Amino acid sequence: MRIVALIARILLGVVFTVFGANGFFHFLPQPPLPPGLASQYVIALAQSHYILVPFTVQLIGGVLLLVNRYVSLAIAILGPVIVNILCFHLFLEHTGLPLAFVAAILWFILFYWHRQAFAGIFAQRSA
Repeated sequence: MRIVALIARILLGVVFTVFGANGFFHFLPQPPLPPGLASQYVIALAQSHYILVPFTVQLIGGVLLLVNRYVSLAIAILGPVIVNILCFHLFLEHTGLPLAFVAAILWFILFYWHRQAFAGIFAQRSA
């Protein structure tokens, strides 16, 4: 399991570092905008510059995973990003859904490996 967690950490780190950095430096070719609501969503994010927030979070989380520091923090900040990626591909643009599921599975592997760091948030407290 240790090797699986290491591979998951490195793969997620590379993916989020590359795509987060691409949001700032645009070194990957941009695919055409998806049709319909997905296009409107992407345009709204880009024109408002709000898109920089998820790109920044992706870059920070990816780098933390790659340098193997604050991995629990990286897991915590990348979780909502992965939820948004899954929702975008489930509800708006289905073509990237398999890759979104792969990212989610890798995230869950890391989360399971580092579950002790999150034990406090799952502890039931009595009043």
